[in-house]
Amino acid sequence: MNNTIKFAVIGGGSWATAITKMLCSNVDEVTWYMRNEDAVEYIRAHHHNPNYLSSVEFDIKKLKLTNDINEAVAYADYIIFAIPSAFLSQELEKLTLSLKDKVIFSAIKGIVPETSLIVGEHFNTVYDIPFENIGVITGPCHAEEVALERLSYLTIACGDAEKAEIVAQNLSSNYIKTKISDDIIGTEYAAMLKNIFAIAAGIAHGLGYGDNFQSVLMSNSIREMKKFIRKVHRMKRNINDSAYLGDLLVTGYSVFSRNRMFGNMIGKGYTVKSAQMEMSMVAEGYYAAKSAYKLNQEYKANTPIIDAVYSILYEGKSAKKVFEKLTEKLD
Repeated sequence: MNNTIKFAVIGGGSWATAITKMLCSNVDEVTWYMRNEDAVEYIRAHHHNPNYLSSVEFDIKKLKLTNDINEAVAYADYIIFAIPSAFLSQELEKLTLSLKDKVIFSAIKGIVPETSLIVGEHFNTVYDIPFENIGVITGPCHAEEVALERLSYLTIACGDAEKAEIVAQNLSSNYIKTKISDDIIGTEYAAMLKNIFAIAAGIAHGLGYGDNFQSVLMSNSIREMKKFIRKVHRMKRNINDSAYLGDLLVTGYSVFSRNRMFGNMIGKGYTVKSAQMEMSMVAEGYYAAKSAYKLNQEYKANTPIIDAVYSILYEGKSAKKVFEKLTEKLD
């Protein structure tokens, strides 16, 4: 394992905390940036994140904590971004240093609202970073189970297999199994789309639909994901691999899924705003639904589930009536 490579994690949430925990098992030092200075000071004093995965105890000697993103970027060779896509541009605006000589890996499951691009394409288009220096970290993997050290699997995608392998090795442990992929675009779109389908699963649960319908919904979701991704980026891929189907299933069914939780509240009658206020974490699928719907005006894939979620979240349509119509379109 190459311990000379320096890693920085950008983000203070549960997934950033989990990734930092994984890296600390393999490297001598990790720079960890979060914008909240109080959280930085708390971790220095108490060795755990006060807001997310607080059961994870860190060896403070391994952490280089900072609330200055430029300090983190200056330190690192490999930078892992793990912040909500809706806030990525806001954080990157603070940068005064260039990212061009860095390797960027995204652990973000969403689309950047300002450009309507997935994160890898955003870094390539806006920051002129070549795709061989851009990678994606995808599941199926919930941060909460990483904290509990339950056996989990990650897929690390990059156009440069050697860079993917470096990240995979440095995230691996006795409870984290990793594999690499060259499907950067497909895995990242899958990570974004599965959050929309998880909201649909949550809405269905909130409306009172049972397991029989949920299984049909998930079956249709993976086929819808396949159609959408094929339109966006055609290449040979097995949609049943864990990076696609596995990630969809865990996000659609798990009690840890914030997108399913958000959808469940919508199904029970919460407004979008009240559901967002009730949750302590961002449901990426809310933003993804709008982006995917708009993108599909160009690609024209058959996406009745995405269309249904969009109409409920953004057009204010009745979840009950939309799902009654959706049931007629599924098979």
